[in-house]
Amino acid sequence: MTAATEELSDEDRLAEIIRGFKHDPLGYVQYAFPWGETESELEDEEIREWQVEYLEDLGEKLRAGKLNDYEVIRKAISSGHGPGKSALVAWLIKWAMDTQVDTKGVVTANTETQLKTKTWPELAKWHRMAITKDWFHYTATALFSTDKLHEKTWRIDMVPWSERNTEAFAGLHNKGKRILLIFDEASAIPDTIWEVSEGALTDEKTEIIWAVFGNPTRNSGRFRECWRKFKKRWWRRKIDTRTVKGSKDKQIQEWLEDYGEDSDFFKVRVRGEFPNQSAKQFFSLEDVDGAKGRHLRPEQYNFAAKIIACDPAWEGDDMLVIGMRQGLHYQILRVIPKNDNDIQIANILITLEDEHQADAVFIDAGYGTGIYSAGATLGRDWQLVWFGSAATKAGFANKRAEMANDTKQWLKKGGAIPDDDDLYEEMIGVEQVAKLDGKVQLESKKEYKARQGESCDRLDNLFITFAYPVTHLHGQGNRGGQQQAVSDFDPYASEAA
Repeated sequence: MTAATEELSDEDRLAEIIRGFKHDPLGYVQYAFPWGETESELEDEEIREWQVEYLEDLGEKLRAGKLNDYEVIRKAISSGHGPGKSALVAWLIKWAMDTQVDTKGVVTANTETQLKTKTWPELAKWHRMAITKDWFHYTATALFSTDKLHEKTWRIDMVPWSERNTEAFAGLHNKGKRILLIFDEASAIPDTIWEVSEGALTDEKTEIIWAVFGNPTRNSGRFRECWRKFKKRWWRRKIDTRTVKGSKDKQIQEWLEDYGEDSDFFKVRVRGEFPNQSAKQFFSLEDVDGAKGRHLRPEQYNFAAKIIACDPAWEGDDMLVIGMRQGLHYQILRVIPKNDNDIQIANILITLEDEHQADAVFIDAGYGTGIYSAGATLGRDWQLVWFGSAATKAGFANKRAEMANDTKQWLKKGGAIPDDDDLYEEMIGVEQVAKLDGKVQLESKKEYKARQGESCDRLDNLFITFAYPVTHLHGQGNRGGQQQAVSDFDPYASEAA
């Protein structure tokens, strides 16, 4: 300790010590809380191994001094239940606030209930035990400086996410200082919130830390993609609760006996692994992975009817998709930005119908009635598909749900989809909605877009190819020859479904 330090007041001396942990979050946690002190809440507690690894890595990245050109430290934890992630969230908040003047940040979670009953109360516990507890006011929605000159600039806010109100996530700017963004139970936070947040984290020469935590309840969405599509950008770990000291061994053993090591339940609750199929997920990851890019020999499908489907664009950033399915084989023929010129689209459909000798053309009636009318004027006998109409089979809330179920069965029987990332994401992302009457219902296209940030145009196009039974002129396409009804495998192509 220097002579200058000895002349400081106790409070100033503490502030100087704490500032010394600016790039040492592990050292801060070890110092700021009463570990091992008699009669404290931490008398018999210690920092867990995976938490040490997390904090050490964060410190190394901070000390590397590379956060100058819009770089963001991104850290993701997928875990089973009870490894201590809520405690780590609280430590990150306290460290970030205590060691950097005018730190700003936002903490959100999958639900407001999670925030209010778990995430934020955990912060209250650690704030109360911290040696710096007098530096900040803790309220039901914020932690902010007791210095009135800094109470608006030195704060962390608890903000429930809303797809209709993203300003709190779009306004994360604090140039030249520090930004902390935390997602708790991140698996269920919509992609739109991730995207808005990412777009906001662009301040130059700023320490920006984005930390996400969660049980891996869904195998689609941005949290899942931290381990897949965006894995190069994220430091990521999966925490198996069985490896964590103090875990509930008896409960884990019961789950193991009841559900099995490889069950989705055990993967999510204990192993920190993403499930094969999320609770609400309509298509299983296994089925979609098997179908993507699957190679079929022509003789496996060329006997079947050729069905062209058109899913017109709904809004400005949606895409008009034209695809064709022949038995087990599906391909995308055109993807066109929203186009209100019905005559132009009708002529494109005519060209494709003739080129492929299609046996039927189905058009989504939502925005496709003009295209249908233009085709009729040009002598084409096409058919409209009303997604919201009644299903022809029992057990489905509407026609769209029925077509989706036919698509699911088609996948299981060997259906092949193109190696198209957008279609893949839409298939693993679409969710089933619970219905009181027990009927199968999917979320609407509008609901999907609100949750995922973009429309499921390609998926709906595939659905349309299962709208109605189709026969074709065997060996001759639809341009002459003797008409023979040819049945596809039921439910491969749903011509008999």
